[in-house]
Amino acid sequence: MEHGNSVASLVIVIVIAFLVPIILHRLKINFIPVVVAEILAGLIIGKSGFNIVQEDMWLETLSTLGFIFLMFLSGLEIDFSAFSSKKKKHRLENGKPEPNAFLTASIIFAGIFIVSLVLSYVFVLVGFIDNVFLMTLIISTISLGVVVPTLKEGNIMNTNIGQIILLVAVIADLATMILLAVFVSVNDGGEGNTWLLLLLFVVGVILYFVGRRYKNNNFIQSLSTGTIQIGTRAVFALIIFLVAVSESVGAENILGAFLAGVLVSLLAPNQELVHKLDSFGYGFLIPIFFVMVGVDLDIWSLFAEPMLLVFIPLLLLALLISKLIPVFYMKKWYDMKTVVASGFILTSTLSLVIAAATIGQRMGMISEEMGGMLILVAVISSIFTPIVFKKLFPKETVKEKKIKVSFIGANQITMPLSNELASDMYETSVYHTAQQKEEPFITPAFELNELPAFSMEAIKETEILQADVVVITTGDEDINLELAEALNESGIDRVICRLENPILEEKAIAAGIESFSSMLSTKTLLRALIASPSVVEIFENQETTLYDVKLRNSKFDGMTIRRFPFAGDVIFVRILRGQETIIPHGDTELLLNDRLIVTGSREYVEELKWELELH
Repeated sequence: MEHGNSVASLVIVIVIAFLVPIILHRLKINFIPVVVAEILAGLIIGKSGFNIVQEDMWLETLSTLGFIFLMFLSGLEIDFSAFSSKKKKHRLENGKPEPNAFLTASIIFAGIFIVSLVLSYVFVLVGFIDNVFLMTLIISTISLGVVVPTLKEGNIMNTNIGQIILLVAVIADLATMILLAVFVSVNDGGEGNTWLLLLLFVVGVILYFVGRRYKNNNFIQSLSTGTIQIGTRAVFALIIFLVAVSESVGAENILGAFLAGVLVSLLAPNQELVHKLDSFGYGFLIPIFFVMVGVDLDIWSLFAEPMLLVFIPLLLLALLISKLIPVFYMKKWYDMKTVVASGFILTSTLSLVIAAATIGQRMGMISEEMGGMLILVAVISSIFTPIVFKKLFPKETVKEKKIKVSFIGANQITMPLSNELASDMYETSVYHTAQQKEEPFITPAFELNELPAFSMEAIKETEILQADVVVITTGDEDINLELAEALNESGIDRVICRLENPILEEKAIAAGIESFSSMLSTKTLLRALIASPSVVEIFENQETTLYDVKLRNSKFDGMTIRRFPFAGDVIFVRILRGQETIIPHGDTELLLNDRLIVTGSREYVEELKWELELH
């Protein structure tokens, strides 16, 4: 009979996890994150509601695995390229230069931590909690699981303000996770456990170098498909191993899982593997965990402690104050609505508060009722903060982002090409020196920008550093390569330079710079004319040429080409995914950051770019 109840409870939880997103979609309740809805559903079927779910070994095990996998995906969500300072600076619509995203985010998080520490002392003095440091971690944490979907839905993930918000959440996630592990090792009995944490990170560093060494090994690549799926097996082995090491050194298992996610993110896995892991985590284990959080939460017992009821609005206010005060640092660049909206979305907190509450209860630092109250506050914050953010964040007119192409060196190739490219899709400019003014092919029909010299000092005084693509075609190949290397270092997305010398061409390739030469271009065109003359016609025809479109719109992530709603006159030729080149079929899934090589009329391609590159 006990076994029957166990199976029945498992079935109920699985069915609820299955029905929640369907109900949200059918009722068009898009302002509540799915994870929050799962907790609310757990409240209804658990101790606070009908109490039809009985805890047992199966549910406890699956719920724990769900929490571990959630922490792993939180680590995997961290995009370390966002920490790079090699990014070109744009100007905001108000004319001010964009702030450095990483520096700004670091300053804001430092402010959040300081304000949280002050507020924690207040809570200790009032008598709500005994440990200042634990309370500081609870107030300063931010939920990546709420921030990331909200930014994606608003199509602002790739904007400067979106990157700042994301980086604040990432730094908060990383810092509070590590500090929570240190807190546990110091306060959970046994001396010297803090030093043992170093062992966990040493193991992580070793595994990172091993993974980087064998990641692209041909033997490993051959085992990555079919029924073997060695990449997926390696990820799960890594998670379990680091969880085991984490527990062995006296830290929480979630630290090991989080570290596993960070390592996988650093190794830059292909998007297909990430998609598989997301599908498994958010499709099975993680929903069970969130439903069980709601099941275990007994709201009615909280009413027995009137003081705890006062704690709810006070803690919500503390969460908001701890984020709003530091984000006012951004007022130097952004308007009040944008700043306040950013403060609200950063107030959302969920998984790490649940972790801190669970750990605090286990260590006897907070009561079960207080733990339940912390989780309830986290749920409330995750419900209302995305709603307020969407209401407050300025609904600016979304404009199609033109690709800025700058040509350095005016000649018979770059000038007509600049005119041909100039359209709703491209914004072109040609730069030349005073000496080139006397060239016979330069006429008033072309709009040119003058440089005092072909040097980085002169370039820094122009808008070339704001370009997406820079093409360097001066008459001196050494200057071409020198400028290309400097521009590549400055963070230009693509640098293309003309190099006829094979030795210089090899240097350019080694530096990640694209190059072309008259000899290579002529040979390639002649071969195409001989072997496939119709292909050359595609390139020459302005209405049916090939285009490179990057998928940035999250609503198409995971969608198959068969289900793709775009009905325009466009054909998918290739999909470039990392180092992979994929021939598209009806069942081929599109993933974020895919580069789609398409052909079709310019009108339809521009419409497609509008849809896919919207951000």
